Amino acid sequence: MQQPIWNFEQEPFEEAPDESGVNLRAYLDRMPDDKLRQYRPEWTDEELVAWDGNFREDGVLMLICSERDVDVDEFRRELEASIRYRNRVRSQLTQ
Repeated sequence: MQQPIWNFEQEPFEEAPDESGVNLRAYLDRMPDDKLRQYRPEWTDEELVAWDGNFREDGVLMLICSERDVDVDEFRRELEASIRYRNRVRSQLTQ
């Protein structure tokens, strides 16, 4: 597997991270930039889930080796933080 150029996984967390938080960031690092740029903050939770395509029927993101469930609210917060990170570093990493 090719490693992504992004390293949001290593960015400082607001709170002490757990395995699920780190896994979520790694998941977002592997999301193609073209797809990430399609995201719209005004989307409903249902639209966000459909766009991502990796949520279970009970509204939990499917992440392997995670100790707890990641819901839509946490996913949205980290997704938006990932977008801010990429916007900050994109020009340095894509030259």
